[in-house]
Amino acid sequence: MSEQVTVHGEVDSGFGAVADAFRRNFAAHGEIGASVAVFDGDRPVVDLWAGHRDRKRRVAWERDTMAPVWSSTKGMTAFVIASAVSRGLLDYEALVARYWPEFGVHGKESITVRQLLDHQAGLAALDRTVRLRDMADLDGLAEILAAQKPLWRPGTRHGYHPITAGLYQGELIRRVDPAHRTLGQVFAEDFAKPLGLDFYIGLPESVSLDRVAELSATEGLDILRYERDLPVRIGVQLYAKRGLSFRALNSPQVGAPARAARREFLEVESPAAGGVGTARALARVYGAAAGGTAELPIDAKLLDRLASAETAKDVPAEDLVLLTPSRYHLGFRKSCGSFRFGTDARAYGTTGYGGSFGFADPATGLGFGYTMNRLGMAVLDDVRSRNLREALRRSV
Repeated sequence: MSEQVTVHGEVDSGFGAVADAFRRNFAAHGEIGASVAVFDGDRPVVDLWAGHRDRKRRVAWERDTMAPVWSSTKGMTAFVIASAVSRGLLDYEALVARYWPEFGVHGKESITVRQLLDHQAGLAALDRTVRLRDMADLDGLAEILAAQKPLWRPGTRHGYHPITAGLYQGELIRRVDPAHRTLGQVFAEDFAKPLGLDFYIGLPESVSLDRVAELSATEGLDILRYERDLPVRIGVQLYAKRGLSFRALNSPQVGAPARAARREFLEVESPAAGGVGTARALARVYGAAAGGTAELPIDAKLLDRLASAETAKDVPAEDLVLLTPSRYHLGFRKSCGSFRFGTDARAYGTTGYGGSFGFADPATGLGFGYTMNRLGMAVLDDVRSRNLREALRRSV
């Protein structure tokens, strides 16, 4: 059923196609509530929101409504890692065990920081059952992470680490930060506060849940209405409750995705999948990176490296977990196969379960952010995000 919505916000001249695509997502693609933003460096050129933040469509989505963005969090985490590299605290090509000696056992001795970031470490799932309460105990969690054996020989293949990637990266930051801050604290103090971002990796008690949109799983006939890119092979594993994809998506056990908008989940730092924020915040960070505004605690040379069109291709493109071609670069996704974004090969970003997305387009200096609360079912390229990105590409 289509819905007539009132779109709020502002769009600069020349970007009207993005507003049109945003409106069509409600009419044709089952959007409940959503926001989209585009920054040209540090200047907003698109800032739109519409719809409702609850499944029953009773509570309006407002300017400051935040949404759990799942793996779009990984982009913010990758920027934190980049800031540590920029400060000389980490080296992408160094062994993880250099910074975390206990890590270097059980076949993990040769894993580099880059391999960990680019999902080549074989640590996509844990042998032990880990739940939210275990993730909150960082010392205990570090022992579990260090004891894990790789699921394939590191550096030979890649497979998406949906949740574990952030846990390993979070422990790395805690080890190298001079003040032993957590990754969420580094992001809050070095990124969110200076840039005025509504984005959290570990939601503070002071932030009301009333600002967080309620997520809605796509079920029943809505699957046939709105979904065109169903992950059939992954779906088979999830139904059978076996296989690497099933294990990776359920390790640690954090609960059903549609239940992410609860304090029990959001207050625990999950740097790969637990972020909550606005599209404006995603676009603001990526805009600063793409436009080289010197606002991020990352030097220009390293930002150029993040934007490199020549990414490492030292493993086959087929992703062992997502069961589709993918490419990663220093913690970010790059265009690959049928999943394209930005105007050229320098673009980088991360997608989140359900459809959220943020990316930098260095060729144009633009940063993009999209958040929503109807959880789509595509593996990478949700049709709503794609519509917005294609409209943006036509606008520049």
